[in-house]
Amino acid sequence: MARRYDPERRQRIIDAAIRVVGSKGLAGLSHRSVASEADVPLGSTTYHFKTLDELMVAALRQANEGFAKVIAARGGLEDPRTGLAGELAGWMGEWLGGDRTGVELEYELYLAALRRPALRPVAGEWAENLAELLSRRTDPVTARALVALMDGICLQVLLTGASYDEEYAREVLARMIP
Repeated sequence: MARRYDPERRQRIIDAAIRVVGSKGLAGLSHRSVASEADVPLGSTTYHFKTLDELMVAALRQANEGFAKVIAARGGLEDPRTGLAGELAGWMGEWLGGDRTGVELEYELYLAALRRPALRPVAGEWAENLAELLSRRTDPVTARALVALMDGICLQVLLTGASYDEEYAREVLARMIP
C-alpha cells in the first residue's frame, strides 16, 4: 500500500493536541487521544512526536504565537507617542477578551514547564521575547518587570474567573514605567 502524501498532518496533530488540552486538560493528553482527535493513525503521532513532551513543546510554541499576533496586530509599540501602559493594558484586554479557553490552554502549557523541563525553554522564550519587544520603549529591567506584572494580572484573572479590569491594569503598569 502506497504511503499517502499528507503535508499538513504534523500541523493537524499539533492543533488536535491543543484541542485535547483545551477540553480535557494536560491529564487528558496522550498520543492516543491526539490521534483520535486529529483522525490520524496512532503511529503518525509518535512518528512526528516521539514523546508527549515534544508534542507539548510544539503546542506551547504555537500557543505563544497567539499573544504575539495580538501584539503585532495592534502595532502600538512602534509609535513612541502611544502610552505604553495603555497599550499593554489593551493587549491584555484583547487577549483575555477573546476565546478564554485558548488563553487558559496557553497558561496550562506554560505552567506545565514547572514539572516538565522540556517545556522550560519554550515558556522562557515567551517572556524573553516580550521583554525584548518592550525594551524598545523602556530599559531591560523595567521591561522584565512589566512582563512579570502582566503575567500576574493574567493569572489572577484566569484563576479567579474575574473580569479583566483594563483601567486597573493601566494604572499599575503606569506605576512601573519611569
